[in-house]
Amino acid sequence: MNLSKHEYHRVRDFIYRKAGIFFEDRKLYFVQKRVEKRMEELNLDTPDNYIRELQFRDPHGEELQAFLNILTTNETYFFREFEQLAAFGESCLTEVCDRKRKLGNTKLRIWSAGCSTGEEPYTLAIILKEMLEDQKDWLIDILATDINTRVLNFAKNAVYEPRAIKDVPQEYLETWFQSFKTNKYTVKPEIKKMCSFQIVNLMDRSALKQITNVDFIFCRNVLIYFDSDSRKRVVSNFFDILNPGGYIYLGHSESMTRISSAFKIRRKGGYIVYQKPEK
Repeated sequence: MNLSKHEYHRVRDFIYRKAGIFFEDRKLYFVQKRVEKRMEELNLDTPDNYIRELQFRDPHGEELQAFLNILTTNETYFFREFEQLAAFGESCLTEVCDRKRKLGNTKLRIWSAGCSTGEEPYTLAIILKEMLEDQKDWLIDILATDINTRVLNFAKNAVYEPRAIKDVPQEYLETWFQSFKTNKYTVKPEIKKMCSFQIVNLMDRSALKQITNVDFIFCRNVLIYFDSDSRKRVVSNFFDILNPGGYIYLGHSESMTRISSAFKIRRKGGYIVYQKPEK
């Protein structure tokens, strides 16, 4: 099966309208293989029939969700970009918590936007356990979201292969993980219960309005899948969601420079982070 450029553009533009994810022309083969997979699942004989199924015969969005699940695959692991996370735990977390303590506010909310299979939010939970001496005095909410229901189900189960824990410090591995079946690992219940998982489309303004009072947003290696206009819309929403003085963390290859000038640029531990002004 070959997807014509016209058919490819129909699929690509539909996904862009629905999810804000943009595929360049060089991604034609990548998308074609996933269209083939869905055609086989649905027993459809032509790309045109599949496109019609996707656009006009999917009133509840079930096929769109199935297609997004195979389009958005993102391999990650615990303690990815370790130095950035160390700077978060040793600097920004301390700063924000000290400020909130002075105000008598012991609510802390962190959002892992594009959480994939859960390694990032569980890593953040471990950091809070390790770095917040008065952690038991805080009401902590780690919200983890993704557009892919398959990875969210994986994250909720929290069972990982050895490659996912390759960068976990040995002390943390012994404290916060336990063996699961043969050569697999899971995070302990006290880590799992700190995280809640939801399906969220970052282009869905109404869904994002339900997310408020966030102190830290981790959106690492996610914005690279959006085009310039979509990035600006997403980041504008992030700005509204963040508490004054809150921080956004992006991936090491990502920058806010061409997206928004609303944030203060801060250098922490050799990494650039972005802070919403306090006033």
